[in-house]
Amino acid sequence: MKVFDKLYIDGQWVASHGTGTIDADHAATEEAITRIPEGNEADVDAAVAAARKAFDGWADTPASVRAEALRRISAELALRADDIAMAIATEVGMPLKLARRVQTDGPVANWAAYAKVTESFEFEKRVGSSLVIREPIGVVGCITPWNFPLNQITLKVAPAIGAGCTVVLKPSEIAPSVAFILAEAIHAAGLPAGVFNLVTGYGLVVGEALAKHPEVDMISFTGSTRAGRRVGEVAAQTIKRVALELGGKSASVVLDDADLMAAVKGTIGNCFLNSGQACIAQTRMLVPAARFEEAKAMARQVAEAFTVGDPLVEGSKLGPLVSAMQRDRVVGLIDRAVAEGAELVTGGSEAPFAKGWFVKPTVFATTDSKSTIAQEEVFGPVLTILPYADEAEAIRIANDTPYGLGGGVWGEEEHAIKVARRIRTGQIDINGGPFNPRAPFGGYKQSGNGRESGVYGFEEFLEYKSLQLKPLSRPAPPEAAAVPG
Repeated sequence: MKVFDKLYIDGQWVASHGTGTIDADHAATEEAITRIPEGNEADVDAAVAAARKAFDGWADTPASVRAEALRRISAELALRADDIAMAIATEVGMPLKLARRVQTDGPVANWAAYAKVTESFEFEKRVGSSLVIREPIGVVGCITPWNFPLNQITLKVAPAIGAGCTVVLKPSEIAPSVAFILAEAIHAAGLPAGVFNLVTGYGLVVGEALAKHPEVDMISFTGSTRAGRRVGEVAAQTIKRVALELGGKSASVVLDDADLMAAVKGTIGNCFLNSGQACIAQTRMLVPAARFEEAKAMARQVAEAFTVGDPLVEGSKLGPLVSAMQRDRVVGLIDRAVAEGAELVTGGSEAPFAKGWFVKPTVFATTDSKSTIAQEEVFGPVLTILPYADEAEAIRIANDTPYGLGGGVWGEEEHAIKVARRIRTGQIDINGGPFNPRAPFGGYKQSGNGRESGVYGFEEFLEYKSLQLKPLSRPAPPEAAAVPG
């Protein structure tokens, strides 16, 4: 078992004020493999105090110096890439090769990408007689999930540090190793004490303490809509900025001029990535009613080609879910779909192995867009196929959930873009277009608020300040200079 027995606060590894520990398990063997401290409110107070003390100095540090620090962190993470990928494969369950390519190499590169954003960003701009300044918002509390642990940490911590903020990170206790590896990399990179702090523990204790803390200026949270609602409620008591990236029930809309097999393969590949444990997973595939039966047959063929197995074994395309609780929730939703009358095209709730939290790749078909399986986020390898009569109905079904995070449209490109414009969601893949880390990522409706990735994610950690200077030319008429409100 790997034991991380200290928290990282004010540039040092320190003992927690709490006396408990938390174990994280191997998703394929069910054995405890990682142990971390069960931090408490006193640890949060210490971390926030360190971040507050470090803030002024870090905010005044030239952007070029902050950018160079991000590059050093990226380089230190690259040295630890094998350890990161192994931690994700075992704790989360993603097959090792994918864990290295998707969950390790991408985030490591993103630290360096945010160095470029930091040094090229325009922090000051003259607007008429005003000098408009962008300043770091202050101390940021980052609360991150288990499904893409390094990626979600990176999309918060890297831009926050680049913008001049200081950070307290509370990672998921379910897949915590990468947060400690990151802290080791940050320490080796020589980031000033207090700029980054790590406190582990349970959300109801550490997360709540961060969200309500009066010295925390912003909370950036990724997780379930239910938990995000609570974070927003608690944070509202101190009127701090809140960025939320929450759940999704994304639709892949297959138009009548699409390559159906390409659409089926692309949608299932998206839906089953990380065993379906992705908020942006396209878990509903909408197809023309005339091609409903054809789409079901294709989906069965594609889904059954996904080899379920140990994430460390060569050839495994679909690993286990992250925990017994997650597996039980997904199995419960599969059984409920059957009970509600959905057609089980392939898969089902029967466990494929005696050990490990595995779920078979599963496909349902239903004409009921209001059914549980067509409305609730599953967070497992489960696709639901729905027919539509015409494009207006396809768009209505795509928009008819509380969420609006991701989606896809398949068809002739101009046609697909026209349809995509009418779907209320933050990101839509056109014909399987790849994820772009420089484009904004975030949701509509109950999928959250704010944006991550690229310069858009960087700007989330900045405040505006206007310096009203004496006009350079003749003053405006009095009515134009009225004080607002």
